[in-house]
Order: sequence, then C-alpha cells, then structure tokens
Amino acid sequence: MKISKLDLEPKVIDFLTSEGYEELFEPQEQSVKAGLFDEKKNFLITIPTASGKTLIAMLAILSHLSKHKTKVVYLTPLRALTSEKFEEFKKLEKLNLGRKIKIALSTGDSKEKKEKLEDADVIFLTNESMDANLVFQKDWIYDIGLVVSDEIHLIGDNTRGPTLEIILTRFKSGFIGKNPPKIIGLSATISNSNELADWLNCELVESTFRRVPLSEAVYSRHIITNQDREETEGNFAKNRQESRHPKAWIGLGLDTVAEKHQCLIFAMTRKNAVAWAKEAGLDVVKELKPNQKKELEKISKKILPKEDYDNTKLTSELAKTVKNGTAFHHAGLDQRCRTIIENAFKNRHIKLLTATPTLAAGVNLPARRVVIPSVMRYTNNGLEKISILEYKQMCGRAGRPQYDDMGESIIIAKGYPDEILEHYVDGEPEPLESKTLDEDSSLRINLLGFIYTASKFNPTSYEKIIKFFSQTFAAYQLSDDSVLEKKVTKQLEKLKEYGMITDENGFEPTKFGIRIFYLRIDPETAFDMTGYIEDYLRGTKHTFGILYMITNLHEFYSQYPIPDKYQGDMDDLIDPNEKLYRNQEFLREYCFKSLLILYKWIDAMTYQDMSDHFDAEPGDIFYIKENAKNLVYIFTEIIKFWRDYAKENKQKKIVSEYQSLIDESDLLKLQIQHGVPEKYLELVKIKQIGRVRAQILYKNGFKNRLDLEKAKIEKLAKIDKIGLTIANNIKAELTKIRY
Repeated sequence: MKISKLDLEPKVIDFLTSEGYEELFEPQEQSVKAGLFDEKKNFLITIPTASGKTLIAMLAILSHLSKHKTKVVYLTPLRALTSEKFEEFKKLEKLNLGRKIKIALSTGDSKEKKEKLEDADVIFLTNESMDANLVFQKDWIYDIGLVVSDEIHLIGDNTRGPTLEIILTRFKSGFIGKNPPKIIGLSATISNSNELADWLNCELVESTFRRVPLSEAVYSRHIITNQDREETEGNFAKNRQESRHPKAWIGLGLDTVAEKHQCLIFAMTRKNAVAWAKEAGLDVVKELKPNQKKELEKISKKILPKEDYDNTKLTSELAKTVKNGTAFHHAGLDQRCRTIIENAFKNRHIKLLTATPTLAAGVNLPARRVVIPSVMRYTNNGLEKISILEYKQMCGRAGRPQYDDMGESIIIAKGYPDEILEHYVDGEPEPLESKTLDEDSSLRINLLGFIYTASKFNPTSYEKIIKFFSQTFAAYQLSDDSVLEKKVTKQLEKLKEYGMITDENGFEPTKFGIRIFYLRIDPETAFDMTGYIEDYLRGTKHTFGILYMITNLHEFYSQYPIPDKYQGDMDDLIDPNEKLYRNQEFLREYCFKSLLILYKWIDAMTYQDMSDHFDAEPGDIFYIKENAKNLVYIFTEIIKFWRDYAKENKQKKIVSEYQSLIDESDLLKLQIQHGVPEKYLELVKIKQIGRVRAQILYKNGFKNRLDLEKAKIEKLAKIDKIGLTIANNIKAELTKIRY
C-alpha cells in the first residue's frame, strides 16, 4: 500500500513522503486495513523488532491529531527509550494542522528541561512518570485521546509490570475522563497476545514479517546449525583452517567485522564484557583504516572526564578499548559514557560491542550479528537459564535495516546444539503473567492511590474498589474470583492498621495516608519509619543509623553483602553511638556494600579512589546515591508530618525534638546529593566548586563564602585544581549568590 493512498490529510501525506516514507510494510498495511484510523478501535500490535512499529504509531498519532485536539501520550518503560522516541518524533513539529504541533518529554529526570505538558499535543513519558501524573490528577490527563504503550509486554515484568497495568486499567475503565482514550499497544511477539488483546478490548495484529530477515543459529564445535537444521563450518576465515580466536564468541565477532559489519556480544557479567572487548580489539584494530582510527581517537578523548580525579580504571579501559574499534556497555558506566558509546555504535564507528543483557531491553542498538556466549545468568537465586523472552529480545537486535540484508543471532552451545535449538530458537516466549497481585507492597501502594483519587468528594465503597481491581489484567487471569477479594481485603486491613485509611462510611485516606500517597512509598515502609521516629534517640548524631536503615529497606536496591576484603572498612564505620532508635541493631550481614559506598561518598572520596579501593564504578555510585537521596527525603517528609501533628496538639517539646531530627536529615540529604562532609556544604553551593575543589579549598583555609569573598584572585588561582579561569568564575558566582 502506497503512503499516498492512505486516508490522511494531504498535509500529512506530504509530510510523510518528505520524510522518505513511500510504501507500507506488510504489518503496517495490515494495521491500516484493520481500522488503525478508527478512533473507536484499540489495537495490540505484536511484530518482530525492526518491522515498522514506530511508523504504525506515527500514522495513528497523525490521524488522531488531524481529527482531534485531544492529547496523545506515548509510554515506554525506560528513560533512555523515552528520550530516543521523543527525538525521533520531534520532526512532527514541522507539521501545521491548523495549529503548530508541540511535542514534550517527561521522564521524571530532575535534570531534564521542565516543559508545560498541558500545552503539548504529544507527550512522551516513562510509565512511572505517567503514573505520577495520573495519581496526582494533573489537569491535562483529562484531555488524553490516544495512548500508545510501547514495549507493552513488560506488563509481565516483576518490577515495572504493576505500574503499567494500573495505568492501562485506569485508561480502559474510563476512570480518567468521561471517554476512555484509544489504546495502541506495541510489542514484539507475545505467546498469549490473544489474552492481552481481549483484556484491553483490542484488535490484534500479529505478523512474523521482518524488514531484515533473521537467521537464528547455534554454534558448537566449529559448526553453526540454524533453525532449518542446516550445518555450516563457522569461525573460520575463508582461506585458512585455523580458528580466528580461542574464544568462539569473539571469533564469530571478528568474522563479522572482517566482512565490514558490526557485532554485538552479550556477556553474562560486567567483567566478561570488559575483558572480551579488550581481547577482540587486538584483532579489530587491524581491520581499521587510518581515517577510522582518527575518528575513534576523538571518541576516546571524549570518554575521559575533564578532571583526572573523576577518572577511574573502568573509564580509562573504555577509552583505550575504543581506540581499537571495540567497546563495552554496562551499568557501571555513567550515563555520559554510555551515551557516547551508544552514539558511536549507531554511527558505525565502533565495530564490536560487548554488553550485559540489560541493553537488550533498552536503547535500540542493532548489529548485523548478535552472539550469545551463554544462556545462563547470575540472579538472586544463583546461576539460572535465561527465559525464551529474554533470548528473543537479544536476538531481536540482529539486523540493521539501513545497512544489513540479513541479521544473524548465534548462541554458543557447550556440546550438541539440538536442545538449545528446540528450546530457544524454536520455542515461544513465556506467556505474560500479571504481577499486580503478587507483590503486597505494590498492591498497597495502588490501593491507597485508588482510594485517594476515588474519594475526592465522598468516601468510596468496597464494591467500587473491587470493581476497579476486577478490571486489571491480574483479575482477568484469575481462575478464582475470590482470590482478588481476599488479597484486596487483606491489604485494606493493613492500611487501616497503619493509620492510612478509615472505613467508617466508606473508604477514604487519613491525613497521614494522603501524605504517604504523595510520597509514593510502600505504606508498610512508612509505618515502620513512623515507629523509628517515635522511638528515636534524642541528643545524639544519627548518620550511621539513618543510612543503615534506608539501605535495609526493600525499596533500596543493590543490597549486596560486603566482600570479606572490605569488611575491615565497614567495621571501622559502624558506630553504636549513632543509632537512630533505641532497639536498632547494626548486624554485619545487613551492612551492605551500598552502605559502605554511601559513607565513602559523603566523605568526598573521589570516583578514582572509590573504583580503586571498593570496585565501585560511577554508574553504581549514581544509582546508589539517587536511591538514598530519595529515601532520606521521604524519611524527612514523614518526620515533618509528625512534627506538624505535634504542633496541632501543642506538644512543644516533641515539635522541637522532631525539628532537630529534620535538620539533621536535611543536611544528610544534601551530603548525599553533593558527596561531601557537612563542613563542605557551603562551598559546594557555589557553581564551579565541586566536591573535590571544596575539599582542596577547605584545606587551604577557605571554609565558607565570606573567606572566598575576602580572598584575592591571585591567591585563589595559585591553589591546586583552581587556576586563574576557575578563580575568576568563582568570584563571578559569589556576586550572584543570595543567602
């Protein structure tokens, strides 16, 4: 079907053809013929990766904007993916449909530009950001006419699934606005897609079409066996009989590079990802031309941070590896480095990339060949086989439409390949199963949220609560309706026990419940924190007690035991005089590595030293500090609630005591944010003075703003890591600060 024949406005047709779209692929045509432009029809579209899902979404969005002035929201599970889609759809702003189309982004990232979502026509959000806007009942949510849910199969994910499920339940049930919006779900293949489509009342469009044909194969003993059971010699150069590399997966990658294509190798561990990229680089560099090496040299320099003390062994290794045309990608890298690597791979400068599996569900980085050296993964339960769904996500990265005439996915088998071929290559992904009723904490949060939003004017009834949750995917999949009521009833009792709801004339939140609802934390965690606050030790410092408490919450991730080699460092930090509350015990097995990293972070230890001494990389530190900062903020807000409660009841002594704990918590949050001891906080408020310069200035006698104001430029400039330019910038900043 030609683009010019679509039932769209001429301006839209002209726009699409100007962007290079001429003809629809099979699943795109199938979607249009099934009624994609009918605003009364919902759609679930499950087709392989790189088969044109984005254009299907774009066509639906353009049709909607041509007919309506209501908003479109585009949801994805990850910030990086949301930002990627936002950039891809920014071109819609070239259109004028009687009004200039405005595109906006909201991922919950504190650093992103704050845009007025109420003024936008198309809004790109993470599922979590959409959830926040829904539960806080932002005015613009009542003006949504179309919802696109990308990667909708993640509704079955343990952590992200419940949030997406409740969002879709709110939309499909008409709980938001008078008229439920049109819903379009996009996904790769789902084995029980008929269930999901039925739940959403969707037209189901399924297709095996792939723009770039995919060959799935297993490699064993120099033989590659594909899904058609054809066997060919692999890992050999055309004119010689010795293997390219002792590690088969690297050899397969080198074959790909030699044929002027790119390869993506998935590693089981970060350590493997780094080692394999370095090993492969020794051979890849031989394939590079002088101009390619020159470009890689530029990319390598970008990777290294401006300041030596921000550099780590990992960053240095990455910079060296990139020079050879290879790179690694994992969560230990900070976002800056990851973005550089992603762009360099997309632009074909990096020829071979090793990555941990999280990349498979993240940004779109396709390659000619994907190699999976092992189907085993380390999990919380030890070494386990990956799911078929995870395998399909990985192999879905094979084949780049602009450059490849085919994609190849190869699993390395130890022994005979038949079992792996049958299970992974021939197998169907596991059916999606709702997790909304599985986790009590998630159910409590969503119950409190529903009660708050449903009881704005009058208390809501038990029947209404059950009616809403009976419309979830979880309820759809239940064979016994009584299970839903039992689980909901149990958590309603818990919410009453925690003092967050009442049920005298129907259910409604208490003042405490409303505060916890806004904090978006498990009510049980908030209840426990209240107990700590009531029993907190007066007249002492509580830094260790607070950090120990938050790193043991189930909301805090990276709860890895401290390796024996760091146990001495942890023992030095444990201070029994810094208990938060009377009965708090500091047990060694619950002093996690994150606690050690946090302590060293707020002591201004450099990234370099953190990496050298504790194997803590910038990406790890970022996630740990952001998580800790958020939980300390929540803890502080709960203290403030009870302080205000004491004020209302004229309990002056308690007000004063709680205020003291609030002040201490606020300072700790700032320490976590900036990564410095309390004594450096005034210095790091000044732009140009980071955590390391604050330490240097303090040691040189400059302890606050007044000391810096009195200092002469020449004296500041002579200090290590300062110099004349920075000294002038500091002086300029001092004139702007208002205390």
